[in-house]
Amino acid sequence: MMRRIIGAAAVCAMLGSGAPAQAQAAQDLVGSWRLVSITAAGPGRDAGALGENPSGTVMFGSDGRFALIIVRSDLPKLASNSRASATPEENRAIVQGSIAFFGTYSVEDAGKALIMRIENGTFPNWAGAVQRRAMTLNGNELSYTTSGSGDAAATVTLRRAS
Repeated sequence: MMRRIIGAAAVCAMLGSGAPAQAQAAQDLVGSWRLVSITAAGPGRDAGALGENPSGTVMFGSDGRFALIIVRSDLPKLASNSRASATPEENRAIVQGSIAFFGTYSVEDAGKALIMRIENGTFPNWAGAVQRRAMTLNGNELSYTTSGSGDAAATVTLRRAS
């Protein structure tokens, strides 16, 4: 009897060892993640307003809360050195070249869906929205799809920072 149990455990271990790590619950995402890339979902489209080499981070807390910020790498410095005195052109470039939002998150469908309940952010139209994003977690790399704003669908890829 003991040999059968040990043998069954060995077979299960061998079968499971080659599969990519798949998030099963929100705690699998806990930590800080750095942006690797944002790629367009359709041919001939780019990531849009966030430019060629955006930088960003997403933090998933053990309490089920998250915060995300992504910015263009070439955001303009404000000539006045004051947010209150920025020109309309500077403000437009900064608003169009950044996105930040926060709220709560969960993982559903055996690790295939990231649910983001957005409380607020720099795109006010998303305040109160619940967004379901197809996701994959493979080791220290997390990818999810987003519809973005204005139908600019993209895949966001992140690498675990901590």
